[in-house]
Amino acid sequence: MPQTSSLPANRDSLTQHWIEQYDKVREQTLKLVAPLTPEDHMVQSMPDASPAKWHIAHTTWFFETFILVPHVRGYLPFDEQFGFLFNSYYKRLGNHPNRALRGTFSRPSLYRTHLYRFHVDEAMHDLLGQEPSAELLRLIELGLNHEQQHQELIVTDIKHGFWTNPLRPSYQPIRPKTLENRLTAAPLTWCNFEEGIYDVGHDMPGFAFDNEAPSHKRCLQSFSIASRLVTNGEYLAFMEDRGYQRPELWLSDAWDHICANGWVAPLYWEQSDEGWLQFTCRGTVSLRLNEPVCHVSFYEADAYARWAGARLPTEFEWEIATRSINDSEKRSANLLEQEAFHPIPARQANMEPSGLLQIFGDAWEWTSSPYTGYPGYRPLSGAEGEYNGKFMCNQMVLRGGSCATPESHIRSTYRNFFPPQTRWQFSGIRLAHDYA
Repeated sequence: MPQTSSLPANRDSLTQHWIEQYDKVREQTLKLVAPLTPEDHMVQSMPDASPAKWHIAHTTWFFETFILVPHVRGYLPFDEQFGFLFNSYYKRLGNHPNRALRGTFSRPSLYRTHLYRFHVDEAMHDLLGQEPSAELLRLIELGLNHEQQHQELIVTDIKHGFWTNPLRPSYQPIRPKTLENRLTAAPLTWCNFEEGIYDVGHDMPGFAFDNEAPSHKRCLQSFSIASRLVTNGEYLAFMEDRGYQRPELWLSDAWDHICANGWVAPLYWEQSDEGWLQFTCRGTVSLRLNEPVCHVSFYEADAYARWAGARLPTEFEWEIATRSINDSEKRSANLLEQEAFHPIPARQANMEPSGLLQIFGDAWEWTSSPYTGYPGYRPLSGAEGEYNGKFMCNQMVLRGGSCATPESHIRSTYRNFFPPQTRWQFSGIRLAHDYA
């Protein structure tokens, strides 16, 4: 079950706490879409991505559908058609449009979509001022974390949309070159962990999704995990060694994918007369060899690990390696760097006591673990049970959060998951190997 954060004891303080939390999350979504034109809000560059206007509406639909309609007597939905139009995949709530068609929704207008958001926000403020029950607060907290997931998707989806545009516009303002462009990445070292039986999964105060629980024990063999993420320069060496032309490095399905899709480099890389270029949220820039490689699939991460004589960590090895990092230390420099949606070089000064760098907030890290339920996992009842449980098939787990992940999602137990061919997320590589 998702757990509720520790809260103020005083009722007035509790009400104010939830109103502030609600407004903070809702305002962040509007901040993320502020640079976009009305036309930008319509862009859907592939079926896996969604238009920004749809994200604005769907996150509003979540509060209306799961909280206001069933729990507020006399609440009138803004538009009865929106319950169908902005349902994502909740089959128990009825039918929904084909995901690939979201970019065709020229109606409702962007203006009417914002009116919908305002209508729901007013009703939510009224509800929060009436001392909602613990169950309603649990649903509200789930809704806020759901919206934060979509905030990350707004960034990754518009980046892909702008990349598909021949003009290659930038989502964020182009900024002058900074010192970080000249930094070298910290040396890669290995952090060793002994064999043992470890507790994994979420068992602490604070919010967690249902797929992070229950806490349980795992027996792990001794292992080593890399101190930092693989860099662009290191990945380029793999490419120059004909990494994309050597079938012995690739899983069977992976080889089929690179052959069918013509993959020769990570997503957003492009070769020019001056060398490799990389598309970022600030436009096209020269490839910086010291930065973490990202926008690689699980297939590419796995092939690189084979080439490097290593492997990807399991999600449990990854979690145990990060358990020594306290909440106060989980703040990558990138999270504080003016919301620059781009990973930065590993800096020795940021090394954790465990010897690890870049664990949180640069790039999601592929693990070798398939996405399944933990022992004793049971999906939530009702439509909520479709939130995570129904996707436990044909997906691989990623850990750590990226430069586009909201800060409150940065925790060692958070389990992201995508199909192995996915590349449009900020996904990178951390190596591991057995330790004798």
